[in-house]
Amino acid sequence: MKVLLYSEGMKLIKISGLGRAIMHQQKALSMNGIKYTLDPRDDYDTVHINTLGLKSKHLAKKARRAGKRVIYHAHSTEEDFRNSFICSNLISRIFKKWICSCYKQGTVIVTPTEYSKRLIRGYGVTQPIYAVSNGIDLNMYSPKAGDREAFRERYGLSDEDKVVISVGLYFERKGILDFVEMAREMPDHKFIWFGKTPLWSVPHKIRKAVKTKLPNLIFAGYVQPEELKQAYVGCDVYIFPTFEETEGIVLLEALAAKANVIVRDIPVFEWLEGGRSCYKAKDKADFMGLIRGITDSTLEALGENGRAAVEDKEIKRVGEQLARIYSGADPIAQKTETSCDRT
Repeated sequence: MKVLLYSEGMKLIKISGLGRAIMHQQKALSMNGIKYTLDPRDDYDTVHINTLGLKSKHLAKKARRAGKRVIYHAHSTEEDFRNSFICSNLISRIFKKWICSCYKQGTVIVTPTEYSKRLIRGYGVTQPIYAVSNGIDLNMYSPKAGDREAFRERYGLSDEDKVVISVGLYFERKGILDFVEMAREMPDHKFIWFGKTPLWSVPHKIRKAVKTKLPNLIFAGYVQPEELKQAYVGCDVYIFPTFEETEGIVLLEALAAKANVIVRDIPVFEWLEGGRSCYKAKDKADFMGLIRGITDSTLEALGENGRAAVEDKEIKRVGEQLARIYSGADPIAQKTETSCDRT
């Protein structure tokens, strides 16, 4: 068996969660001895498509006509497209119809969580859908001696500073507005946001938020994975105030690094037990109360439990799951009668 891993526009998406997921797939296949190519001109038995462009859809159709197995990876939903780029809400229905038309070209669909599986099934996509995590390299995100010190020295932080970080694109749905307001209302804590998006592509209120000048707020931009791992280890709290995700690779990274994690209490994080592997906040005030509880040591540190929660999402195990799907060994998912065209 030889797999074509196909993605359009890697130069544009490589610093996003999607880019990270594609790199994880390559590593997962290599670790399991699965032959793969990135060149659609090569011979292959199965194509695993990650993107939603015209070339991706055309390749899926061509592969199906040739009798090849098509795995369409559903990284995107209408829900997580909204509140992102300029005009994303205006065209979200059109986007939904397009992704439905793409996913329906797959022999089977892979998506990161049971939550995103439910969403896509609700769109009327009737192909078998398998929930397979994007995975995490546990070794890469294991805390090491000196990580905390390296992070704090890089950003001019003392050992006593109370540091809160988050990671994501400059999207409203990522909770960036709440993050800035928390920094404003908690001047005794340092807030650092990692990740970036071209400011011309996001609404004015997001551009304004990113340009906020506060002595305790830093927008660090995109950093290399090793530097980000040091931030997970060296911070006091990692928060994920996102309103919508299909999984959130950065969350897996933070958990693997044994960070004290607070997520927004939304359905996609149903696999995490609040108060055991992380803390869950319903709103901004809740986030701030939990942050203070962690930094004041009135709440239990949950880093070890968080690490345990992602052990079954290790990249090699993800590769094993993908291998079974490529071979067609998994049971066929139940079809539904709803139509994508009715929504």
